[in-house]
Amino acid sequence: MSDKIKAAIIGSGNIGSDLMIKILRHGRRIAMGAMVGIDAQSDGLARAARLGIATTHEGVEGLARLPGFEDIGIVFDATSAGAHVGNDAFLRRLRPDIRIIDLTPAAIGPYCVPVVNLDENLAQGNVNMVTCGGQATIPIVAAVARVAKVHYAEIVASISSRSAGPGTRANIDEFTETTAKALEAVGGAGMGRAIIILNPAEPPQLMRDTVYVFSEAADREAVRASVEAMVGEVRRYVPGYRLKQELQFDLIPADAPILIPELGGRYAGLKTSVFLEVEGAAHYLPAYAGNLDIMTSAALATAERIAEALQSVPGAVTP
Repeated sequence: MSDKIKAAIIGSGNIGSDLMIKILRHGRRIAMGAMVGIDAQSDGLARAARLGIATTHEGVEGLARLPGFEDIGIVFDATSAGAHVGNDAFLRRLRPDIRIIDLTPAAIGPYCVPVVNLDENLAQGNVNMVTCGGQATIPIVAAVARVAKVHYAEIVASISSRSAGPGTRANIDEFTETTAKALEAVGGAGMGRAIIILNPAEPPQLMRDTVYVFSEAADREAVRASVEAMVGEVRRYVPGYRLKQELQFDLIPADAPILIPELGGRYAGLKTSVFLEVEGAAHYLPAYAGNLDIMTSAALATAERIAEALQSVPGAVTP
């Protein structure tokens, strides 16, 4: 384990606990260094302690007091948008060199979707994993944008109500705003819109994502091939990510444009509708919690690439 970079997870809830198990099972360049929470009775801290991982229930300040804090190279923040602002500032004062992977919608650092723009963000001190809806749908928008200019993208993310914990519910507004912005900044859409639905169905349903992409007229088979290739790329780190059904195309002719208020007028071109399903790996969370699984899987994939980049630098310290 000496050749691995040690990581700390802030947030001992569902997301943090699932991420911990993923690192323990699948971390190639990343090793668990510490689990941080604020509830001494949390299951995540108890589980980490049983596994021999250093723990603290005193938040980020407690992390700084743990023996070996100076060896932590990467910190995952799985708390909330508001808490992350303080956590980032605190850690940056003590360790300007530390790498932070933000799983909240705070978006202090640039948006990061591994299959779309990770390479250009490897040197960033803080990267933001957008949202579960963003991780699921931005690759699709980017896939269409590889073929044709995208004017507008709208996504609807439906997740099981059971998989939406206090952090998710407290950050609904940030979810929609962050996802919409990232559809533009990372996905390449001229304008983006995001909607989240908490599905109360019993038994709980898998995460479903619907993506509507309005682009310039383009070859449908080229768009289909690009989307299917992108789905395959995402599946490398999220095996439960898949197309729910065949892509649907609607050609909107110039002599019969449709009104899209968000664009401020009428639109003609190609409408591509993509229907996705995300099944979780059930490492810690139930399989229906694909929304949480895609976040932790994307975060680990990002950390592995950052670690690879750090280890390739001559003289780089790898705790």
